Amino acid sequence: MLNANTYVTKEEGIGGTIRNQYEDFYVEEIPDLIPTGEGPNVWIWIEKIGRTTLDVVLDIARDLHIDRKRMGFAGMKDKKARTRQWICISNMDSDEQFEQVKALSGQIYKTDFLKVIRGRKKLRMGQLKGNKFRILIRDIEDVEKSAEIASDILKQLEVTGVPNYFGWQRFGKPRTNTHLVGEALVENDLKKAVGRYIGNPTEEEHEENQKARKAYDDGDLEKSLELMGKGMRYEKMMIRELIKDSKKGELTDKSYKNALHALPKPLQRMFVHAYQSFLFNAAVSKRVEMGINKYIEGDIIINNEERIVRDKTPEEYQELIDTFQVNPTSPLYGTKVPFAGGKVGEMEKSILDNYGLSKEDFEVPKMPRLGSHGLRRSMRFQVWDTSAIATDEGVLTEFSINKGSYATAVLREVMKKDVV
Repeated sequence: MLNANTYVTKEEGIGGTIRNQYEDFYVEEIPDLIPTGEGPNVWIWIEKIGRTTLDVVLDIARDLHIDRKRMGFAGMKDKKARTRQWICISNMDSDEQFEQVKALSGQIYKTDFLKVIRGRKKLRMGQLKGNKFRILIRDIEDVEKSAEIASDILKQLEVTGVPNYFGWQRFGKPRTNTHLVGEALVENDLKKAVGRYIGNPTEEEHEENQKARKAYDDGDLEKSLELMGKGMRYEKMMIRELIKDSKKGELTDKSYKNALHALPKPLQRMFVHAYQSFLFNAAVSKRVEMGINKYIEGDIIINNEERIVRDKTPEEYQELIDTFQVNPTSPLYGTKVPFAGGKVGEMEKSILDNYGLSKEDFEVPKMPRLGSHGLRRSMRFQVWDTSAIATDEGVLTEFSINKGSYATAVLREVMKKDVV
């Protein structure tokens, strides 16, 4: 995991590999809201495989000829997995519209509609309790022994919690550049931000995509667009804006801003968030070294509703931490994020200093809507209902975790290797 440098458990780990097949990695949303069967909105319980949530949402909006802004979902689910989650379409009042949605069942690429039902409320980002995972770890030498080790590690993590690192999905893989685009935005350099997204080829990509990115870096926008394959959906959105502006004259900051605005808003916001996540992982690594489930004087503590808990004695804080009623936090750096006190705060400030940053840099003056005030985020998360069993194919792990946290952070402890 990018910028994640610390483990909680001491066991050697079982190694192995994951995601050999999409079916090996199963995710099911634990919903916070359940549709009632009545109301103006249409909810779809989908199962997708090998696709991002955003791609499915865009396809549904396209086929229904509606604005994608009417589509809601609680969280982005893994692409390289088989996943289940709710998607909500707002303001689909008529029976005809309901039937139009049902008629899409079987028509969306690699996506099944398991249930279509009406609901009174809309679905918004973050409205879920957590996620259940069932993940097969293959390529294990001693499966029986490895299952025992994995089970022991998982039971330890149920007690201590898991470092709340952001996983590779946050940064992109194999092309890890989302946080680099965010870094350029924090530097207030829109041209560099667009260039890092469209250009900058890497060897991990398909050769044609590399050529398309090289053409962009060489300044040949038309050729770059022509060479772009199907997987470069968002790059095409951006470069079309640039080509349109280039016909009016030299490209300016406004041109690059228009290119970024061509992207879906969730993706626009992801860039600075990814850079914040990169820095957050560094802060979590340092804080875990101090004790993942220990209260340290100066810690900023939040409860499970993400509200700051004040005016407790160290002993009271520790008791609440032990029962997962509260958690110590690390900063998602931004313009207004508070630092912890004492030695924890000094560590947090040193990370910004090491990257030559200040809190004010997160204003992103040229695109202020992409700037961030920052916030305190729990530096650990809870894992429950854990198990690990030996199978003919490997070690099958099962567990549930809080929303917004990454299963790969759990697997990283079990496997003791970088997990994508």
